[in-house]
Amino acid sequence: MSGILLVTDDTFEDEVIRSRLPVVVDFYADWSLPSRAAEVSLESLSESLIGRVKFAKVNVNDSATVANSFGIHTIPTYVFLDEGREKGREVGIVGPRELRSILQKHFSFE
Repeated sequence: MSGILLVTDDTFEDEVIRSRLPVVVDFYADWSLPSRAAEVSLESLSESLIGRVKFAKVNVNDSATVANSFGIHTIPTYVFLDEGREKGREVGIVGPRELRSILQKHFSFE
């Protein structure tokens, strides 16, 4: 998870809600095969968008307070936040090209 920050209930406010950059939050679980498969897309984009978008992961088993506050029932779920406000979300595995298009839509960048 080189370009992806692991956040918890304790660090979510500072790292995500107060982030100056838009944030993609991946709600995942270690035991979930779809979560593991989705990590490839996140890694690829996180490296190419350093300084433009922050990528964060929340383990739903370890950070149930944050997961519950966002109503996460399916993993992986990606939540797109800008200035602490949700701009949208996607559920399920999303490929790198599709994820980049979604980011452009939600965060208005090229």
